[in-house]
Formats: sequence, structure tokens, C-alpha cells
Amino acid sequence: MSTLQIGIVGLPNVGKSTLFNAITRAGAVAANFPFATIDKNVGVVALPDERLDALAKVFTKGERVPPIIPTSVEFVDIAGLVKGASKGEGLGNQFLANIREVDAIAHVVRCFADDNIVHVAGTVDPLSDIETINTELILADLTTMERRVERLRKSAKSSKDDAELLALAQEVLAVLERGEPARAGSYESPLPRDFGLLTIKPVIYVANVAESELAQDNELVTAVREFAAQEGAEIVKISAQIEGELAEMPQEDAAAFLADLGIDEPGLNKLIHVGYKTLGLITFITSGEKEVRAWTIIRGTKAPQAAGTIHSDFERGFIRAEVIAWDKMVEAGSWAAAKSKGWVRTEGKEYVMQDGDIMNVLFNV
Repeated sequence: MSTLQIGIVGLPNVGKSTLFNAITRAGAVAANFPFATIDKNVGVVALPDERLDALAKVFTKGERVPPIIPTSVEFVDIAGLVKGASKGEGLGNQFLANIREVDAIAHVVRCFADDNIVHVAGTVDPLSDIETINTELILADLTTMERRVERLRKSAKSSKDDAELLALAQEVLAVLERGEPARAGSYESPLPRDFGLLTIKPVIYVANVAESELAQDNELVTAVREFAAQEGAEIVKISAQIEGELAEMPQEDAAAFLADLGIDEPGLNKLIHVGYKTLGLITFITSGEKEVRAWTIIRGTKAPQAAGTIHSDFERGFIRAEVIAWDKMVEAGSWAAAKSKGWVRTEGKEYVMQDGDIMNVLFNV
């Protein structure tokens, strides 16, 4: 599949652009006034994966270390939203257009107090901030679906397919009219992409806290965590300020800094991994002396389709695949040793790939 895109959204001055700068070092403008972000900013970040480093050691010959090519995530910093965005207020139209393009939404909410940083609503209330953005997205989807239902009512008179689509569109409209996001509905059929729904996208709530509150939840974070649980959504607690400092440190210093704070990994790592989990993604690996490389697929993907992510010819001409779990390869120390131990399996077209599988594809040209 193509690179995962996560859109960073939130009200102005909640720490969106500060977080974006920290995790991508892309230099997006961060300033203490609304709409410092006018055009969307995009940064590509490698998915942290210690498995690749371990495998690179296995396939190192002499001084030649095989190149490591991790899979990556695109973070899109989207303009801040305010009430009325669904009707074009502020930079609403641009915000809504940008958010349609991403796979998942990282909704940054401010969970820290700082008199030096103004809040667009005048008070720090993350649940109110969440409601503001959710309401604007629902209102935008309502307008979209009302128009779609109106068109389908006309075409359904002469088209059986459109009649079925009309019934589905009316189901979605009923969910939105209850003030709920489209993803809250239970539908008999998958929703078509061309419905263009914003509220069908999975959301990760990012609670931006002060450095002193990283180790333990404050009341604001607890409130967001409870809200996310009701939605079945994930939450990641992060300090944009700390992420900025970590981005400038050598790896060893960063690890020591995190240890001093009582944190096991950077917030960026957590956000990326939660993004993968939210979208049901996994990685498989191709490895050897030439390179060690990770590939992103949807959980449940079968071997031929996984091979197709490497090259379309691999899927068309797929015969079988040699597969081994990454940790068994590290333990074996080489393909030859792994085969002699019987750890390399031969899998056919119905094999469902597992996270961390190493695959060698056998195919016809």
C-alpha cells in the first residue's frame, strides 16, 4: 500500500505545529496566534523498528552493512479549525479539503495550562475542543450526504444499484442527524469512498501535556482518556515541547533523557504504532545482504498480494514463498542455517501474512 497519511488536526494554539516540527524537523511555522499554519505542511517519518537493525547485523558481511529501509508515515499538519469551519469560517474549506486526503486523524488537544499561550476559546477545556471539531466535521458530512441523498432519490427510480446506494446513504444520514460521526453507525455494506465522509476516518486523540505531567495523567488527560474509551478510540499522551528537545539530541542522550523522565519511548513512536494499530496495518520484511526492508500491508493480506507490494510482477507470477519469523532468523544467523533447522516454511497462495514475517518470493516472469 502507499505511505500511511496521518493528519494532525486541532484548534489553533493546541500545539499542532510545535508537534509537527518536533517529529518531522520540517520547519513548519509555529507561532502564538491562530492560523499560523495556512497551507498544509507534510513531513515523512520512518517507522521505528528495532527488528530491522537486528536483521542487518545478521546479514552484515565483513564491513559491509546492508542498507536498512524502513517503512514510513506521512504526517500532514493541517490548518487550525474554528467554529463555523463547515460553513467556510476561518480556513474551514481548506481544512476540510485537506482532511479528506488522509487515512487517519491525530486530533491534538491541549491538556496543559500556560498563561503565555492564548487559547482560541479563552479557556483550556479539551472536551469542549473535541466537541467543536467533531461538530464541524459532522456538519460538513451532513451537507455532503444531504446532497448525495437528493441526487440518489432521482437516479434510484431507474437504477437498482442506486436504489441500494440510496438506502445506505440514508442510514449514514440518520447517524449524522443524531449528532454522531459516520463511523458510529453499523452498516450492512461498506461505505463507498466516493461518499467523501470525514467522520468515517479513525481518530487518535493526542493529549499534549507539560513536561512535568508526562509520567502521570492530570485531570484533563483523564477526561480525554474516558471520552476516547467511549468512542473506542486510542489516545496518546505526548509533550510537544519534550519531542522538540528529543529531536535535537543524539540517540543515546535522548534515551537517557527519557529514562530520567520515567518514559520508555518517545511520543512519536507511540503515535506511529497506534496509527498502524488503528488502521489494522502490519509490516513484513525482505532481508539479505543487499538490503533489509520493511513493507506495509493491511492485516489479513495473503502472500501473493503482499508480494505485489514489492513488485506487481511478483503477484502476477507468484508460485510460493519462503517465510520465517524475524526473531527465528536472528536466532539462526543466516538463511542457510534457518533452512537447516527447518525454520523456513514454504507457503502458498492462501497464506495470511503475519507481522514480522520475512518473505522470499518465488515467481514466474
